[in-house]
Amino acid sequence: MTKVKKEKGIKDEAGATETGGTETGVTEKSYQELIANINPIANPLATKKLSKKLYKCVKKASKLKQIRRGVKEVQKFINKGETGIVVLAGDTLPIDVYCHLPVMCEDRSLPYAYIPSKVDLGSSAGSKRPTCVIMIKSHEDYKEAYDECFDEVSSLPKPL
Repeated sequence: MTKVKKEKGIKDEAGATETGGTETGVTEKSYQELIANINPIANPLATKKLSKKLYKCVKKASKLKQIRRGVKEVQKFINKGETGIVVLAGDTLPIDVYCHLPVMCEDRSLPYAYIPSKVDLGSSAGSKRPTCVIMIKSHEDYKEAYDECFDEVSSLPKPL
């Protein structure tokens, strides 16, 4: 079998193609649309402003290889005693995949927060694949942004 190239849609005046979407092929969802699809356990949920800060911090950390991505890897390094900010995607199904991580974070006093979209989390880490959990480690090059996110995530109210 050979690969078949996809034909690009014809652009109209607004910049949208016949296939739907914009020139990049990605349609941005608003924060309100994203939080409509989150899990019932997604608490504490980051605000829109904090989510943007976390995405930027993940992007900076991924350039310097200072992130842990995926449930297995994050769980392994939490057990080893590594510190950082744990960012979980709120729209991951089934919940059983990562529902044990908040408990592990609370036991080790690690700050954690949920963000609305696993697709956005994966893309901010420089991956084409959606990611349901990322741990951001501290580094001197982005210390200011990391500290700001650390303080805000730590101040979020924890669930009962």
